[in-house]
Amino acid sequence: MSLKDWKKKTIVYEVYIQSFKDSNNDGIGDINGLESKLDYIKELGANSIWITPIFKSPLVDNGYDIEDYESINSIYGTMSDFEKLLISAHKKNLKIILDLVVNHTSDKHKWFLESKKSKNNQYSDYYIWRDPKPDGTEPSNLGSAFGGSAWTYVAERKQYYLHLFSEQQPDLNWNNVKVRQSIYHMMKFWLDKGVDGFRMDSISLISKPEKFDNVPLENHQRYGAYYYNISNGPHIHEYLQEMNSEVLSKYNIITIGETPHTTPEEAKKYVDPYRNELDMVFQFEHMHVDYGKFGRYSDVMYKLNDLRCAMNKWQEKLSWNTNYLGNHDQPRIVSRFGNDDKYRIKSAKVLAMMYILQKGTPFIFEGEEIGMTNLHITNINELKDIEAHYNYNFFIDKQISPEKALEMVNRKTRDNARTPMQWNFDRNSGFSDVKPWFDVNSNYKSINVKKDLQSSDSIYRFYQKLLQLRKEDSIMIDGEFRPLYINDSEIYAFIRELSGHKKLIVCSLCAYNKKFEVPKNVGNISKVILSNYEKDININDRTIYLKPYEGVVVSLD
Repeated sequence: MSLKDWKKKTIVYEVYIQSFKDSNNDGIGDINGLESKLDYIKELGANSIWITPIFKSPLVDNGYDIEDYESINSIYGTMSDFEKLLISAHKKNLKIILDLVVNHTSDKHKWFLESKKSKNNQYSDYYIWRDPKPDGTEPSNLGSAFGGSAWTYVAERKQYYLHLFSEQQPDLNWNNVKVRQSIYHMMKFWLDKGVDGFRMDSISLISKPEKFDNVPLENHQRYGAYYYNISNGPHIHEYLQEMNSEVLSKYNIITIGETPHTTPEEAKKYVDPYRNELDMVFQFEHMHVDYGKFGRYSDVMYKLNDLRCAMNKWQEKLSWNTNYLGNHDQPRIVSRFGNDDKYRIKSAKVLAMMYILQKGTPFIFEGEEIGMTNLHITNINELKDIEAHYNYNFFIDKQISPEKALEMVNRKTRDNARTPMQWNFDRNSGFSDVKPWFDVNSNYKSINVKKDLQSSDSIYRFYQKLLQLRKEDSIMIDGEFRPLYINDSEIYAFIRELSGHKKLIVCSLCAYNKKFEVPKNVGNISKVILSNYEKDININDRTIYLKPYEGVVVSLD
């Protein structure tokens, strides 16, 4: 028993809805804007679209704070707009995957507004409430992912509620069967409309311990990390199996769980088809390779050895992976892992080759296919990311200079991924005719979709070739993954093999020439399948002479 064939062939394009395309000139991307670009996504080679939350929300955390699960946020459109999008997408054989955020709600959700009033109403136990310590302080030293305590006091109840993220995002109490049934009912509401699956936000965090003890402190923080004694909690698999039994198994859909701070061994439990939980999970080990003294925002550059070690480990230990380097919470991949200056085009292509051709489902975040880059801000007030502001103030309190603090935040802020999509050379890069909710990256006249579509050698065109190879070559879907040269600090190489047929993928991640020798026990090069250098490919039977940021796919005999 394994993943259904159509799920293995899924290629996902993530749309950060408010930054994708504005159709009504209010400065905010919307559902109709997305519908107008369905052909663009399909022609790229994707066959599924993951849409970040479109539900009614105060937008404290850009939609991951949901006020009403069964209403569309009016800034994105109407329910009829969404239903029209579904019909249009399905006519083009594109699947729609919604972001399911059920670890927490907004503090404006009717459940929470009632829950905080008293200890004895219908919704009192819908959230996680605990009494203060005898001195009136928080029940534990658990911290929020966005900074500060994970506990906020409510006078009406004389209790604290838990929020692993912002205080406007109270955590739901999954131990309450009424909460679970309410969520399952909501899921069926969307699936009955024809939605093709869910990406489940922070799903590994939904099962909380009964008792909250103090947790270790690290990275010079006042509070402990939000995931201590939380990730993969005591009833997580019980809850997901129940969800599968009551909802997921009733529909032909795809499910992707976001599982921060999960090991490969634990991840196997989520995706083992005999356990009836989820189809695949997002893991984040390779996203932590440039963490340091201050965690995510440390002034640390990644090392290829660390990135390869993390990615290879998951390839080898999990039967099916989610393959990605970026998303709406991460910096732009060409700025983080490549070279966004002289070798932007070449490095964007080689990074795509490196992760898309591994075993698993590829996820492409909007703009990666044209090599969009990080921001270059000059003032902290240019950012909207609440996490970035907290960390900037934290660095200032630690006597780090404002200039250095801004540099550290700039490199890792989530806003790097959230600038409007760069469509053309026009004002606001064709995203909107009015000032967008977030300024377009100032480099849009040199980096945009229109420019890429006009060139046969663009990043977009290379993505098309990669995704075509991924679709048509069964080796790239079902072939086993075998790493090579695991200690090389500048080359990422691996083999995909199926029924004796082998493809070798070699990716150089450096700005100078490199020589790669094919191991004797692997075979000889018989044919070049793909390269991000169209001309002057220098290969003989056993040797590949790689130019800066060159990537090649070859057949072996």
